[in-house]
Amino acid sequence: MSDDSISHHKQFKYCTTRLKYRQGRELKAVKVYTVANESLHLLCFGVPKINLHNEVKQNFRRFGELCHVRNVTAELLEKGAELEAFTEVFWIKFKKIFDARKAKKYLDAKEFYGGILHISYAPEYETMEELRAKLQHRMSEVKYRLRVNAKQHKMMKNEEESTE
Repeated sequence: MSDDSISHHKQFKYCTTRLKYRQGRELKAVKVYTVANESLHLLCFGVPKINLHNEVKQNFRRFGELCHVRNVTAELLEKGAELEAFTEVFWIKFKKIFDARKAKKYLDAKEFYGGILHISYAPEYETMEELRAKLQHRMSEVKYRLRVNAKQHKMMKNEEESTE
């Protein structure tokens, strides 16, 4: 795997050029995720190198059921990733995508044993079956939302006609 294939894990700088009313309370890095980008698999960068495997596991377990937590620092260094000195990288796999989204949202850029965590999705660890299931799940979510919206639209239309 070349450096290009792991470049999507690099942390973006915070956006400081937004208009004040669009800025929000906290600065954010602007990044768009597609269905294919989101994943059950997360990489957790910035964990201090002081044997924190169990602590990382406990920290992520708060958000949902885990399949596994594994230290992948050596693998990423072999692939040419630039990692912060004296830190480790952990690969975390959740059972549900919703839990992975929550964990990423709440743990990204948070302090952990003196280090600042950077959490990123890791779709490169997905199998073809996981990718297929993820896309099918998203398709069923979209179909459900379309049905609900159509019902709401129909109800609103009937209410408007009855008031006239």
